[in-house]
Amino acid sequence: MSRLPLIAGNWKMNTTVKEAVNLIKKMQSPLSKIQGVEKVICPPFVSLAPARAILKGNSIKLGAQNVFYEEKGAYTGEISPLMLVDLCEYVIVGHSERRQIIGETNDVINKKLRAAINVGIKPILCIGETAEENESGKTQDVLGRQIFTCSDKLYFLSGMVIAYEPIWAIGTGKSATGEDANQTIRFIREFISRLHTPDLGDAVRILYGGSVTATNISEFMSQPEIDGALVGGASLQANDFVSIVQQTSESKRLQ
Repeated sequence: MSRLPLIAGNWKMNTTVKEAVNLIKKMQSPLSKIQGVEKVICPPFVSLAPARAILKGNSIKLGAQNVFYEEKGAYTGEISPLMLVDLCEYVIVGHSERRQIIGETNDVINKKLRAAINVGIKPILCIGETAEENESGKTQDVLGRQIFTCSDKLYFLSGMVIAYEPIWAIGTGKSATGEDANQTIRFIREFISRLHTPDLGDAVRILYGGSVTATNISEFMSQPEIDGALVGGASLQANDFVSIVQQTSESKRLQ
């Protein structure tokens, strides 16, 4: 099955509104010219509205970095899916930084997935193992448990994307090899096929994330199971992010 590649930039807690607007303006024209790749940028909440205004009618899509699981109520500081639905098409859910720093559990992440899908926002579900889990051979067990939290077929049929981000490779400068990442993502795809159906396993887009740069992106995009990337630091540099998207387009067009 042909899966449209997706490159998403996670800006994390970086850029003021002014800086975000300037960065989008630098990326906007060159990114718009690249075909064959779905392009998503995920700025901080405070920049979503101005970003939406700039990108109106553009092929570049917006994503949020998080969402709460209730639509409204006494949850000071949280952002509900109803607040996001008119601003973005995607939302990152379950990023390892929120799991580790904020203490989000699989159960909380499951509720967030449901909340996003209920209003029509597509989640990018992040899964990944620590260095200790990787070195002790527990990668597949960890990933299997994380995937099982979103085991309802509705999630996949609603366009959910999975991002495999080994925790030991996020923001460390380390990254898995293309071959190793491809092997792990093949396991994820096969796990979903066994859990549900082969068609669902074949259809779901699975990204790689973890110190992805303009220098190493081709190594990952040359692998058949990897459908794109969730990019961190490199997405804050306009030229680097454009290069990542362009190389993805070229690599996947040749497959």
